[in-house]
Amino acid sequence: MAAHLRLGSIAPDFEAETTQGKIKFHDWIGNSWAILFSHPGDFTPVCTTELGEVARRDEDFKKRNVKVIGISANGLEDHNKWVKDINDYGSKSSPTDVQFPIIADPDRKISTLYDMLDYQDATNVDNKGLPFTVRTVFVIDPKKVIRLTLAYPASTGRNFDEIIRVIDSLQIGDKYRVTTPVNWKKGEDVIVHPSVSNDEAKTLFPEFTIHKPYLRTTPLKID
Repeated sequence: MAAHLRLGSIAPDFEAETTQGKIKFHDWIGNSWAILFSHPGDFTPVCTTELGEVARRDEDFKKRNVKVIGISANGLEDHNKWVKDINDYGSKSSPTDVQFPIIADPDRKISTLYDMLDYQDATNVDNKGLPFTVRTVFVIDPKKVIRLTLAYPASTGRNFDEIIRVIDSLQIGDKYRVTTPVNWKKGEDVIVHPSVSNDEAKTLFPEFTIHKPYLRTTPLKID
């Protein structure tokens, strides 16, 4: 049965077989952030480009203390063959080595638990008529709380620059009592959180600027 998952929900725990062995999801996350992202199926063109990109961005995730795990509605045998294709295709543009785990979910149990299945698109099914997943993304923090959800149609590849941008925003927001404005990128000015008084802001953010009583920005020096 699908969970009613919202921002702030605890990500459901589960056990699964993956390309890197059996895991218990919460134990696998540990004290890291995590990205769980689903794929309609193995040996599909859009998915192949996505997993190659995620492999190439490995250092970007590591320096943010983020673990990445994929899930696809196929078994381990297909997953392992597919990884070879991903590495082969991706390496034509830059070195590609898929090291993150991919969950085997041929019976759709985990996809159902996370409400990832596409029941509306009659074309997005396997040869048994079972629905495939849409391209769902869950960003989960070390407390196992869901902090971001995205759902893309099967036909559209995800933008991992945007996913990393949101993680940067969430992490500095948790640490510094700030929010981030439209189109914000790491290193740009941020917004002082409304819960911070002007007197507090003078200490926390000496260079802050008041644009409106409810809108104050500040430079923020972060690594």
